Amino acid sequence: MPEPLTASPLPHDPLHERPNRGFHPILETEQPYVFVDGCVQIWPDADLPNAHRHGCDVFAVTALRPHHGAEDALRAIMDWHRIVREHPNLGLALTVRDVREAKAAGRATLLLAAQDGEFIHDDVSRVEAFQRLGLRMLIPAYNRDNLLCGGVLEYTDAGLSALGRHVVAECDRVGVVLDASHVSRRTSLEMVDASENPIVFSHANPKALVDNPRNVDDEQIKAVAARGGVIGTVNWGPLIFREGMTARPTVQDYLDHVDYLADLLGTTEHIGIGTDFSLGSYPRHNYDRQGSHYKTVMSTMNQYVDTYCRAPERFAEGFAWYPEIVDVTRLLRERGYAESDVEGILGGNFLRVFEQVWGA
Repeated sequence: MPEPLTASPLPHDPLHERPNRGFHPILETEQPYVFVDGCVQIWPDADLPNAHRHGCDVFAVTALRPHHGAEDALRAIMDWHRIVREHPNLGLALTVRDVREAKAAGRATLLLAAQDGEFIHDDVSRVEAFQRLGLRMLIPAYNRDNLLCGGVLEYTDAGLSALGRHVVAECDRVGVVLDASHVSRRTSLEMVDASENPIVFSHANPKALVDNPRNVDDEQIKAVAARGGVIGTVNWGPLIFREGMTARPTVQDYLDHVDYLADLLGTTEHIGIGTDFSLGSYPRHNYDRQGSHYKTVMSTMNQYVDTYCRAPERFAEGFAWYPEIVDVTRLLRERGYAESDVEGILGGNFLRVFEQVWGA
């Protein structure tokens, strides 16, 4: 990850570099909704025995990380099968039925997702192979251009390649949800047109409110919604840090993005949540080093919030821990959302897409 612009106030405290200090509080009373988090990272020191007790029912975990080759990707996805075997409180989200049965039994599920399609390389058969191993959601490119399509942080705004269009068709055929987060604007629109199924932005916010390279404009939002897809709103600070802010954004700033989508689309049926939270310690890594342009994603907020870029303070105040989803639901009601709206935003809308793409 890029270094913060100023020194950490706790440079010798290892906890300072732990997102959410590595652990989320326990939610003592089960919340009633199926909460689907469209994007989460889970690291080796995560408190997995308690993962079902935070209020989240479906963790769309980055099982395949950016810029993995096929061998690394195979090793990684099989490791998630091991993790589920070792933790009876967890299951795999292979069908929507798996999700609902796990919720009823008090367990959580892991939805295995890929934040990059480079493991496919030029072999489209790997889409089906990894789907059979449990892959259920795919971002074709992570920030940089690859053989499949353009990345959102490049200057090219490249679209789908011929190979990329083949991958889209194969995802449709075998039942993998296509995710346009981190791909170029042009690619996202071409994915909508090329796919027979609805696609999602698992974690992105409206660019009209925050002009961040990772956010999406009204045309992208409307295109995804018109095909039945979902935009997973993000409480990660840099994507809700508006021009003129000088302090950490709050949960109210985050909910403004929900309001914007509801007003733009005239419905809440295409709104979800993708926190980009971590379970466990987010390590330093190199795959976000795309050049100086990458700093535009976080540099504005870095001027005013100078903690490590994955510390809890980097998320919205009031929605920096999973159990605060209870407060989010209350605030949604206070903003006038109906019970059916809240149920959809927390997870029902994602589940509708999953059922359509994966089958029953």
